[in-house]
Amino acid sequence: MTIYLDHNATTALDPAVFEAMRPYLIEHHGNPSSIHSPGRIARTAIDNAREQVADLVGAHPTQLIFTSGGTEANNLALNVLACREVGTFCVSAIEHPAVLEPAYQWQARGWELELVPVDANSIVDKFAVAKMLRRKPVLLSLMMANNETGTVQPVESLAHQAREHGVIVHTDAVQAAGKISVDFNALGVHLMSLSSHKIYGPKGVGALVVDKALDIPPLLLGGGHEKGRRSGTENVAAIVGFAKAAELARDQLDRRSRHTLDLRNRLESALNTIAGVHIIAETAQRLPNTTLIAVSGVEGETLLMSLDAKGIAVSSGSACASGDTEPSHVLRAMGLDDSLAQSTVRVSFGKDSTQAECDAAIVAIRELTQMSQKMASVAW
Repeated sequence: MTIYLDHNATTALDPAVFEAMRPYLIEHHGNPSSIHSPGRIARTAIDNAREQVADLVGAHPTQLIFTSGGTEANNLALNVLACREVGTFCVSAIEHPAVLEPAYQWQARGWELELVPVDANSIVDKFAVAKMLRRKPVLLSLMMANNETGTVQPVESLAHQAREHGVIVHTDAVQAAGKISVDFNALGVHLMSLSSHKIYGPKGVGALVVDKALDIPPLLLGGGHEKGRRSGTENVAAIVGFAKAAELARDQLDRRSRHTLDLRNRLESALNTIAGVHIIAETAQRLPNTTLIAVSGVEGETLLMSLDAKGIAVSSGSACASGDTEPSHVLRAMGLDDSLAQSTVRVSFGKDSTQAECDAAIVAIRELTQMSQKMASVAW
């Protein structure tokens, strides 16, 4: 049986989430836009779900737009530029491709894009942001936590600075929600992206939280669903599942965080005794479940496949960029040496991960590292 340690890529559907979804997959099949009884049942389920997801991040239900996932939420957030005159906008250099790719598209349409640099721990440069804000860009997009390194960004302090300059602030909280405390209003952002499958909910559903004073042109036009902000018949079962996952994540946040942090500390304590193993951004504030390691002289893909052969599933950086042998844009932005950047794998624990699984990963990494070092020594 595979030991799954890739929870930043996706998580297993919680059984309680499946049970919440079941009636809307089989019994309650009404279209939520219909006014008959089956339709009203579906509409009520969505209304209740909106409250539960909003509660996870301290938002008001009316601020929530359900989407097909984090990617659509990020694209919709950047569409705020569509109703404004061409100008400047800023995006951190370590954003997920679901932010960077639409950012480059807006750049191609005439907008001036400024990438916010990061330090060696992948933390955004506050002084660079302050300098950029003096130019009064239209939008600033800073992810709350990086999917590869796990580093938590100083979004709250920078968002409040940005507001003083009249700048719209978006944060991609896809990796943060459910792992650390997230409060939309306290952060001071205007836009926040969320995703269900990162918190033991179903794939294919997410949300964008939007400041009530902000108007965003929709990406999808048609039936005027989500109050005209996102057309398309709602996936009721998935939305209900997202809501149940959000409820569980909120109620179990402290326990889950402590559990995964204990495992991360156990892993890193052991890894620090293995020659040639480096923990990336070790001293930075990070998500409690995430460790990015580099093994000198070993390709990350090789290490990943070797661990997979031993029944341990990890990731080489972002799962959304799998198959790319080049160092990730995140590690390049951090200034990590290419040879070391190409040797990285990410371990991300989940709520049901165990000490035995952690220890199995330690043993496997130790064995593979020592084997690689021995082979390199013989070759030399």
